[in-house]
Amino acid sequence: MDQDTRQTVYRRLLGSALGLCGLLGLQCPAAGQAGEEPDKKETLRASPVVVTATRIEQESFDLPLAIDAIGAQVLQEGRAAVNVSESLPRVPGAVVQNRETFAQEQQIILRGFGARSQFGVRGIRLYADGIPASTPDGQGGAGLFDLDSAARIEVLRGPFSALYGNHSGGVVQVFTEEPPERAFVEPYARFGSFDTWKAGLKLGGSWGDGGYLFNGSRFETDGFRDWSGARKDQVNAKLSQALSGGGRLQVVFNYLDQPDNLDPLGLTADELRQNREQASPAALQFKTRRSLSNLQTGAVWEQPLSATDTLRLAAYLGQRSNEQFLAIPIATQNGLKHSGGVSVFDRDFGGASLRWTRKDQTFGTPMTLTAGLEYDRAQDARKGFRNEFGTQGALKRDEDNLSESWGGYLQGEWRATDALSLHAGLRYTRVDFESKDKFICTTTVNTTGTPLGTCSGSTQPVTATNFNPDDSGSRRFSAWTPVAGALYRLTPAVNLYANAGRSFETPTFIEIAYRPDGSSGLNLALEPSKSNHYEVGIKAFLGADTQVNAALFQIDTRDEIVVFSNSGGRATFQNAGDTRRRGAELSLDSRLTRGLSAYLALTYLEARFQDSFQTCTGFCTAPNATVAAGNRIPAVPEYTVYGELLWEHRPLGLTAALEGRWNAKVYVNDLNTDFAPRYFLASARAGFKQRLGDWLVQEFLRVDNVFDKEYIGAVIVGDANGRFFAPAPGRSLFAGVSIRHLF
Repeated sequence: MDQDTRQTVYRRLLGSALGLCGLLGLQCPAAGQAGEEPDKKETLRASPVVVTATRIEQESFDLPLAIDAIGAQVLQEGRAAVNVSESLPRVPGAVVQNRETFAQEQQIILRGFGARSQFGVRGIRLYADGIPASTPDGQGGAGLFDLDSAARIEVLRGPFSALYGNHSGGVVQVFTEEPPERAFVEPYARFGSFDTWKAGLKLGGSWGDGGYLFNGSRFETDGFRDWSGARKDQVNAKLSQALSGGGRLQVVFNYLDQPDNLDPLGLTADELRQNREQASPAALQFKTRRSLSNLQTGAVWEQPLSATDTLRLAAYLGQRSNEQFLAIPIATQNGLKHSGGVSVFDRDFGGASLRWTRKDQTFGTPMTLTAGLEYDRAQDARKGFRNEFGTQGALKRDEDNLSESWGGYLQGEWRATDALSLHAGLRYTRVDFESKDKFICTTTVNTTGTPLGTCSGSTQPVTATNFNPDDSGSRRFSAWTPVAGALYRLTPAVNLYANAGRSFETPTFIEIAYRPDGSSGLNLALEPSKSNHYEVGIKAFLGADTQVNAALFQIDTRDEIVVFSNSGGRATFQNAGDTRRRGAELSLDSRLTRGLSAYLALTYLEARFQDSFQTCTGFCTAPNATVAAGNRIPAVPEYTVYGELLWEHRPLGLTAALEGRWNAKVYVNDLNTDFAPRYFLASARAGFKQRLGDWLVQEFLRVDNVFDKEYIGAVIVGDANGRFFAPAPGRSLFAGVSIRHLF
């Protein structure tokens, strides 16, 4: 492409962007000014520095992929800093379903992946300071993220996330703040509607070549709905020590305790109309709730080996325990093969990774190579008991489950010319499942502690045709996942990119735990889904104060994992053939005038089943309905919009902001027979900072859902009882204060 042609393309692209800028009412540079190329990139506003995409620090502007970073100011100021749903919706392509109960982890959906999750996060890989917050089989929970001590959260979408393992949607990674050079102590307190409060203490300091950061907090709420009270205690700490030769050692520690968090369950459409604040009658009958504790620690050692080579070694270990009371009819629990209405597990987990990075020259231009090995392991002692209307009863399940993940990858970037950068990577992932059943009732064997011919937790006699067999089993999944991308610097202010790749996503242990036909044993017939990703995009600066990112993508998936049946807190899964996700993402970040700035994120996503398939509706163990080709994937909105207008007056330490969120309707099942309506929400916040010598005092007031709209915060996909809907609160207030003293 000659210089004249490049300038013509450049002007047309910027002309389109400036037209959009004008429609949004933003202050844009004149057309003639926009067509002038800056002499230096330093004249442009810097884009965020990220590490998730390539595992080394790089500006997101120079990467051929979609990645966003949410900084500490957005995560913490003017917010409760309790859930990722407070800030993650500002990322294009991201949806967070909040069920308004801490008994269920929040559900993160990226580009339509993760929507099938019945609790927690599926299809998205989670990390905290480089340590996995997802188990080897793909289960995760963002509740481990300590937002009050977070420096940033990075959200990677698209095929390059496949270099992290067995998932399809992307990677969400939180990074704790670095220890400060100057010591400080900061108590803080926040109060809000529904008797909600959070109080904590944050402090940090340094010694010689090292430092520390600590944050501890307690959160409590009575909840918006009946039977939704919760408590959450959290501690997050980070130690950092510089080593000789330019190396560094970091140690991270995280503790989480959530005792007896109440679960109001979803509501039917009729219950929702009667009283959206009520708990499901089944929740009150069986006293549904969850207790969770998690303790983990990890260390990361990074050491330069030469002027070109760096070695990084990380290791972690932890323990997690969980007790959950489910709403399952007593008659159903009485079955010999049923595992009961109280699910309990104790998990020991750990892992390690080794990474080598080389920055050198190839054919006289820069090249970076990264190679790594990873191993993760989780060992569960899992038991089930009868739920006797809120009291733990007789043993119904006893097994040991092991999941392991092995991975190796090679990733590289080559600056082929001043204008062209090439990126590529290849990963091999293997995931092993093994289950050892210790709860067996047959006519000849009984391991449950009851006499032969009987079975713990059941009044039914054991016969030759009605028994609980040995359900031990194992399964191995593996795949190679290649990715490639290219970035072309059209001008110093405009980058064009394209990428393509493949991902694979295994079912989780919970998803293979039960067979759709109701027979005993693991659902070993469930296959991983495999996806081909394609993406093109543009990243551009419009003058020095406005950045626009836009992407178009298509993802073709075969053997999509979907819900087959879902009743009593237990879901079974099946493969559903092919799906297609087509979408567009746009973000615009602009500093305007007189202290004003604007941010806008838009997502359009068409996520549909390409093939028809059979499913279960209601209570069944055999297919009784057909999902038509062309139906939308449930829980995935067609569009989402997030907008923010922020005003700052730094001399007085004043800030004020208006936020708006638009979400399209979402279907509640594969049949698309019902849906949660679309909604618009408005929020407002104001803050005040006072600096008095070594003291910094901050106050804020926040109003969510200003217009008191009734809307659905999350849907429970495929619920057999029709309890699809988790209503969200109306207008709510939150206020907070923090006092920091420097030493």
